[in-house]
Amino acid sequence: MLPDQEIILRLCVAAILGGLVGLERERLEWAAGLRTHMVVCVGAALMMIVSAFGFADILGTPNVALDPSRVAAQVVSGIGFLGAGTILFLRQEVIRGLTTAASLWTVAGVGLAVGGGMYVAAITATALVVLILAGVRPLERRMFRRDRIKHVSVLIDRQHVSLLRMQGEIESSGAKVQQIALKMGDTPDDDRVDITFLRGIPKEAMLDMAMRLKSLEGVRSVNL
Repeated sequence: MLPDQEIILRLCVAAILGGLVGLERERLEWAAGLRTHMVVCVGAALMMIVSAFGFADILGTPNVALDPSRVAAQVVSGIGFLGAGTILFLRQEVIRGLTTAASLWTVAGVGLAVGGGMYVAAITATALVVLILAGVRPLERRMFRRDRIKHVSVLIDRQHVSLLRMQGEIESSGAKVQQIALKMGDTPDDDRVDITFLRGIPKEAMLDMAMRLKSLEGVRSVNL
């Protein structure tokens, strides 16, 4: 059986490592933030400790065999229900929360490693996860979304414009519209249509689309 001081140390280390990952998610105001990641990591560490050392009293009993991995193995599959709760299906082809679900799953693994006394593996995994979550995101944006536009604001005259025609012109260019919001102005010729696309569109393609929209009757201006 582990000494009490070692049990306390492992649970505290799990809380700290889980909190480091949770801080990054909390910064982006996701549903699963600091507290959730800390609790998951501590819970996984506790289950690992119980799985490996909690049945020491019955060892040696006739016809009793101990598999220290059985309880811990359930964490890997059981954490799935919590991760699934962070995934949001907003619309077709729009899914949010996959990264947070993956971070919860990884934090559970970190907790298992700490509970098993594998401090180096747990600390290294935590450092890598924090680096991936906080450091790779800006790099990803720079590499894959450079010069891409996802929002367009169109000033229209509601008495002469056709929103269906506008949407048709946009979709005929291959762009997928996520949302079209009409905001009424003080006068009929001062309304604004805010268009959000599923994915960013290269600036050159967006300029061509803007010219097509500008040529429609009732469209006064297009702001990228």
